[in-house]
Amino acid sequence: MQEQQDKHDSKNFDERLVRIEKMNKLAGEGIKPFPRSDFKPDISAQKLLERYQNMDSEKLADLDGVHKYCGRIMMIRDFGKGGFVLIADQTGRFQGFISKKDITETEFNLYKQLDIGDFIGIQGKCFRTRSGDLALHVVKLVLMAKALRSLPEKYHGLTDVEARYRQRYLDLIMNPESRDVFKKRSMIINRFRNFLVERGFLEVETPMMHQLPGGAAARPFITHHNTLDMALYMRIAPELYLKRLLVGGFEKVFELNRNFRNEGISTFHNPEFTMMELYQAYATYQDLVELLQDAFFDIAMHVNGTERVMFQDREISFKKPWKIMPVSEAVLINCKGLSQSDLDNEKSLRDYISKKSYADAADKNMNARELMMVIFEEEVESKLIDPTFVTHYPVEISPLARRFDDSQYLTERFELFIAGKELANAFTELNDPIDQMNRFTEQMKKYEKGDHEAHVVDEEYITALEHGMPPAAGLGVGIDRLVMILTNSASIRDVILFPQLRSKKEADTQK
Repeated sequence: MQEQQDKHDSKNFDERLVRIEKMNKLAGEGIKPFPRSDFKPDISAQKLLERYQNMDSEKLADLDGVHKYCGRIMMIRDFGKGGFVLIADQTGRFQGFISKKDITETEFNLYKQLDIGDFIGIQGKCFRTRSGDLALHVVKLVLMAKALRSLPEKYHGLTDVEARYRQRYLDLIMNPESRDVFKKRSMIINRFRNFLVERGFLEVETPMMHQLPGGAAARPFITHHNTLDMALYMRIAPELYLKRLLVGGFEKVFELNRNFRNEGISTFHNPEFTMMELYQAYATYQDLVELLQDAFFDIAMHVNGTERVMFQDREISFKKPWKIMPVSEAVLINCKGLSQSDLDNEKSLRDYISKKSYADAADKNMNARELMMVIFEEEVESKLIDPTFVTHYPVEISPLARRFDDSQYLTERFELFIAGKELANAFTELNDPIDQMNRFTEQMKKYEKGDHEAHVVDEEYITALEHGMPPAAGLGVGIDRLVMILTNSASIRDVILFPQLRSKKEADTQK
């Protein structure tokens, strides 16, 4: 494998020298290898196909339309005194036919120096070739940019996963499927934004750097502000700032932006990810159950034209109503050998967990409710394939959520699971500043014992709550995971343009 890679790199180096010689030769002939963009395209590959694909040769011959088309050369078929060039733009591919008798001598010399990967502009009239394919009959040829490196060979460009992520631009050039994923990603984000705006939500922006880490249970990234000479934390969630806006009088707000969590990297985790987070005054988590179902259905229909999607060979439907069940019910349904009485018994749960491969996950200080959550995370989550709202989370792991009026141990919270992964988290907000301060204090005890994912005391947020926050509900949605589901992508790195990777030097060392 490494020997093959070395040969590939050596070949690319030799070809680069040849291309530099061509570049210098063109420059000597007065052709700039990187000119200003004075040649402007007036049509795309998609528009060319839409306009002419149903016309026969005679109809095309009667038309007077001459078009300018620009893009990257993907293939050259040279016949000596002319040939075809296949050119790709953002919308697709279209070919041009070049003949020595139809262009100037300088332009024909340029044609002979072209390489796959170069950007060119062509001008001409559409016609059908002998084989019936559409093409532009070129009467003008210009160089837009010379490519000094060749495009990857099929093996390296299409199947080398590391290269796809590290050199995403090559992946986008060589893989139409990859481009389609990121086009859909843009559509998903725009549709989600429009869905919320249409329902009266105001889009806002809050700080990316916080003096205190908060708003979620996660380990933060730490940076330093030189002027203020103070440590700052890249935000793990915008929650505490967005809820300050509810205090300030806004009733429906959302933010669609990056969060940063200093955690592991896997097929479903990236340390930098996109989150949509919203807050609505005078609402409960039950209102957000309805909103989220409507939003996901709307987005699926807009992007894919159907509420049904295939994800890793499993069909998932976004049609309402979705399943709703408490955590305890989900555990009892999916874990044989446990009864309702066991879920309230710490010893019974420890005995159950002690026989499992994840026994080390049960901390000695956990109570029965926390142990139940260990079982849920290890055994149940992966089995929740169809969209499922899991509710009634313990207060110990929900420090910002409101308790049920009839239970001091459970909160008005849900997490949405699809294809065995959490896609959303929501709850009726805790707006009692005294209760919130007490919970922060309990979290701080965990933090001081070494739990760096526990919440710290944010006194400024408590001060804001003491000015009065209306009853409200909040929701966070992992956009990257939603894109994975709607594009049938197996890894989160397939839906992030530039995912976090080891340095190339370190990656090459480990090969």
